[in-house]
This record gives sequence, C-alpha cells and structure tokens, in this order.
Amino acid sequence: MIAIKNYMSDLVENSLDTIAQNINCCLCDRCRMDIMALALNNLPSKYIVTDEGGVYAKTSLLAQQFEVDVLAATMNAVMLVSKNPRH
Repeated sequence: MIAIKNYMSDLVENSLDTIAQNINCCLCDRCRMDIMALALNNLPSKYIVTDEGGVYAKTSLLAQQFEVDVLAATMNAVMLVSKNPRH
C-alpha cells in the first residue's frame, strides 16, 4: 500500500523524545500531543510518498536540513505547554 506522510511529524516526535530525557515536564498523552501540534504548526510540512513499511530514501537529507528548526520549535512548544498544561 502506498501512503503519504508528513515526515516533519516523525522529526518532531524524535526531537521530543530526545528533549524529554533532559527536561522535567509533563509528557502525558495530552501534553505530548499539544507539544507536537504546536511545534508542527510552526514548521513547514514535508510530505513524502512511501510504500507501507518502506525505507524513506530522502529522510536523512530532510533530517539534517531541518534538525535545528525542529529542535527549536519543539523546545518552544515544550515551554509553552509546560506553562499552561491542559491535562
């Protein structure tokens, strides 16, 4: 099955997992989704077409290019949600 995916979502989720190891904030399902939504709303979408279970050919290039922007957007979202959690 062929699927379309916003690869930026994977980058934000990976960034959040990395950041979560170094900060003290709530990561319940609601806070986690709020953080990801805020970060993704501040980043450009990067859609890719892939076969189900397939390897993303361009992901390493995308990851390198957007790593700093993704990290900054995720940190900003963590700070905003931490100040006003909705759980």
